[in-house]
Amino acid sequence: MDKKINERALGYSGAVLGALCMLILGLFGNLGLYMGAVKLMQQSHMFFTLSAGGIILGMIEAAIISFLLMYMLAWIYNKFI
Repeated sequence: MDKKINERALGYSGAVLGALCMLILGLFGNLGLYMGAVKLMQQSHMFFTLSAGGIILGMIEAAIISFLLMYMLAWIYNKFI
């Protein structure tokens, strides 16, 4: 069963999911919901704030980090197969 994972595809899907989660968290934060998670993201991500620009920068940052992590995960998985 020699199945390899496409690293780039997994990286792109992780980037999209990371950016989408950051957008949803930013929108909920502006509604006053999930403020504990918003504070955690503000501490964890350098550019994330509840302003429109901060949400967009947080989405970009989350997309880059997610892409790199998922790409590396698939690359390591493929090395052991």
